[in-house]
Amino acid sequence: MQIVHTLAELRQALAPFRHPAVVPTMGNLHQGHLELVRAAQSLGDVTLVTIFVNRLQFAPHEDFDRYPRTLESDYAQLAAAGCGLVFAPSEDELYPLPQTFKVQPPSELSDVLEGYFRPGFFTGVCTIVMKLLACTQARTAVFGKKDYQQLMLVRQMVQQFAMPIDIVGVETCRDADGLALSSRNGYLTTSERERAVLLSQTLQVFAKALRLGSTDYSLLETQAQQALAAAGWAPDYVTVRRRYDLQPPQAGDALVVLAAARLGATRLIDNLEV
Repeated sequence: MQIVHTLAELRQALAPFRHPAVVPTMGNLHQGHLELVRAAQSLGDVTLVTIFVNRLQFAPHEDFDRYPRTLESDYAQLAAAGCGLVFAPSEDELYPLPQTFKVQPPSELSDVLEGYFRPGFFTGVCTIVMKLLACTQARTAVFGKKDYQQLMLVRQMVQQFAMPIDIVGVETCRDADGLALSSRNGYLTTSERERAVLLSQTLQVFAKALRLGSTDYSLLETQAQQALAAAGWAPDYVTVRRRYDLQPPQAGDALVVLAAARLGATRLIDNLEV
């Protein structure tokens, strides 16, 4: 596995390849990331993982400075998973000038759900993804479905800019009890970790009601949020949306249920397609 830190090194390393399959990450890797790497291996002639903690997608009060940087562990895990190339640039390398040109996604897609509670988040996400796709000359990019809104926005961004890139979504990787794997799970205390499974269980109950034919979405959302609040969570949202654009569903739409809630000091998200 080759590790590069500059754009010049990256371009030289990619020169022999025609179809890079890229997995963008912020590092602090876990099994969910490694599943993305394994999925990418059959989709290109080199599997490239980027590691970059993107300041643009963190609000001033969020955890940019304390976000774990675990490069040596990340490298070891990626080598064991069969990654071919890692691009781990510094901020100065990727942002040598202030990033005043930014990708602004449409508000109806980016200012709902996560975007409502994290203003500007998806501008930062779309800007760095666009930049990384340009830097890596990706022909395939692999993302996890756990960040469902991010995946939807990246797909539509690539489509609207006519970029010759396949965006592949990989199913959420979960612990044995059902908790979606996340770098932020490491912030949970032992007691919180035991209680954290309630988020996925709440989504399962919600999804089951939808499969059984319930269309009283407002009632189901209220019940789900009340169940979390009663167990000591602070829910931001538990809702059902149509998969394509995360707007309120109409009859016949393919559905997804999504949730974001804070347990102690840790904010977790999850979703489940119906």
